[in-house]
Amino acid sequence: MLYREAGQFKTSYAADQAIFPIRQDRWLLLAALAVAYIVVPLVGNEYWLLTIFIPVLIYSLASLGLNILTGYAGQLSLGTGGFMAVGAYAAYKLATAFPGLNIVFVVLLAAFITALVGLAFGFPSLRIKGFYLAIATLASQFFLIWLFNKIPWFVNNSPSGVISAPKRAIFGQLWVTGAEASPAARYLFVLTLVVVMTVIAKNLVRGRVGRAWMAIRDMDIAAEIIGIRPLRTKLLAFAISSFYCGLAGALVAFVYLGSVEATAFDLDISFRILFMIIIGGLGSILGNFLGAAFIVLLPLLFENGPPALGFNIPVNIVTNLQQMIFGALIIFFLIVEPRGLTRLWQIGKEKLRLWPFPY
Repeated sequence: MLYREAGQFKTSYAADQAIFPIRQDRWLLLAALAVAYIVVPLVGNEYWLLTIFIPVLIYSLASLGLNILTGYAGQLSLGTGGFMAVGAYAAYKLATAFPGLNIVFVVLLAAFITALVGLAFGFPSLRIKGFYLAIATLASQFFLIWLFNKIPWFVNNSPSGVISAPKRAIFGQLWVTGAEASPAARYLFVLTLVVVMTVIAKNLVRGRVGRAWMAIRDMDIAAEIIGIRPLRTKLLAFAISSFYCGLAGALVAFVYLGSVEATAFDLDISFRILFMIIIGGLGSILGNFLGAAFIVLLPLLFENGPPALGFNIPVNIVTNLQQMIFGALIIFFLIVEPRGLTRLWQIGKEKLRLWPFPY
């Protein structure tokens, strides 16, 4: 009875098209933001912040970028890891070339550079699609990782090939990178960026740009007939998707890990991000967070669950079992609910609205 829209009348088109037209959804969002901004930094220890919350937020941002391209625009990509690497190395070059540049501008400029790179690799989408486009983006993944491994300029001629984030603060002494950065400050910095970028993405997919993406996804020939330009629409999807992935890569290198090499953005991370949007739900904003939480938390559960229950299993067996169970669960979710965890959330909300007589 708590989740009912009876008596909530909409008197304008803007109210009817609001992101959260039901009052209870707005209250739930405000409560979630209050917990994220107030409760988590106060009660979360270093392990929880650095191992769970920050990775979930960063991977949610990366999967949001891929979901814009694949879920909304219908352009399959396997080069997410390469674009994240572009963001990480671009942020490193900007931070070392301009020591006085604020960390916010560093990561945003790195994301803009990644968007330009995404534009260049988006041109094949004008001629090919489906499996062939996936192969083309896969080539971009291998090419970008090879580029960062083979050209010393990207790492300032460091013999180790590892980039390390210099110490940076948002303002004053509030450090978010480097050894002096507290886990809570790093978490709040990532959380704020993710919230802002999620709101921007939500409004993009609800507007004219998002409708053009979905028209191209559903039937590109019909979309072109009604006046949608495939060139501009597809390239815009690649640019915005690469922007989000580059921003996530910059946060991985600067805020999450602190130091990283190109192999950290290999093909495995591209498939991991792809699994996030498939499990969470294609064409969904909420699905990115659900999928990222699923992918990040499941391995931790496999690693920490057996010892907590008193089972001493060798590490190699745990690793193999983790991969097997992980794959089986992915297949199970795809069979039971192909539209992802978001659809299960929607079904639960519909049943709650009809309580005590759910269908």
